Amino acid sequence: MKTVAFFNNKGGVGKTTLVYHLGHIMAESGGSVLMVDLDPQSNLTSMCLGEDALERLWPAQGSHPHTLHGALEPMLRGIGDVGTPHVIDVGPNLSLLAGDLALGTSSLEDRLSNAWPRALDRDESAFRLLSALHRLIRAGGAQAGAALVLIDVGPNLGALNRAAMLAAEHIVTPLAPDLFSMQALRNLGPTLTEWREGWADRRSRAPAQGPALPAGAMAPAGYVVMQSGMRLNRPVKAYQRWVAKLPGEYHRAMLGASGAPATTDTDAHCLGVLRHYQSLMPLAQDARKPMFALKPADGAIGAHAGAVERCRADFTGLANQLLAAL
Repeated sequence: MKTVAFFNNKGGVGKTTLVYHLGHIMAESGGSVLMVDLDPQSNLTSMCLGEDALERLWPAQGSHPHTLHGALEPMLRGIGDVGTPHVIDVGPNLSLLAGDLALGTSSLEDRLSNAWPRALDRDESAFRLLSALHRLIRAGGAQAGAALVLIDVGPNLGALNRAAMLAAEHIVTPLAPDLFSMQALRNLGPTLTEWREGWADRRSRAPAQGPALPAGAMAPAGYVVMQSGMRLNRPVKAYQRWVAKLPGEYHRAMLGASGAPATTDTDAHCLGVLRHYQSLMPLAQDARKPMFALKPADGAIGAHAGAVERCRADFTGLANQLLAAL
């Protein structure tokens, strides 16, 4: 089972849309895929489930036992270890570990933050908390029989995302062609290096009889250029200068290397450049299905029908590139 996190500390780059569509296109090919929603905004969960299912998942009163926060609750309350994750079937070969707004509470962030230095003192309870997401993901993947796990996280460099990254063998970085993504890369690359090295130090101090621990590899698998304005399959001029800068910035920040390829076309670390698909997204949201699965009955007629086929080709190519990089 391979675990891949989609991470960028800049929001609004289409990260959740990317996870949702890659999960569906990979499941179509016959491989079993588990999607994990660790973004406290829980947008991935909202994309996968209808209103009635969401109301049952997040009742107004009481706990939410079928979410990831619900599985963490025994540990957070000090009455046990993590619970059994609840795997939700989304479609053939596709399942979900549901998110929860409660994942964004300061209590969870504070506990994970406090556990990080305590692990240096060989505190077993600290290792149990820091490895909790890893163990939930592995258990959920085993339940689902998943060969691939896609992890969606929020756009920040906090303690929750650090714990999520520990569970990830590979990191895919969605990028928008703008100045903000350049700055995000400059923050993200050194932070991942710090987390990787810090976890290796802590892992070497872990009690022999403690919980199963993640390797914390966080290996960069590549980047995806998202939401480019396209004309004749090329980014329009307003974006072109930023697209041209992405390979060099990615290689410096994420790989610690210079001498990057001159363009995304020649950069093996560029997994794909995706269109905006502005006209398809509202139709897909209404139909509650991926953009590339839209039918004439969903309103995909005329020019929309051609866009659906291009969308399918783009995501199929991206999925193949990602699998080759893992």
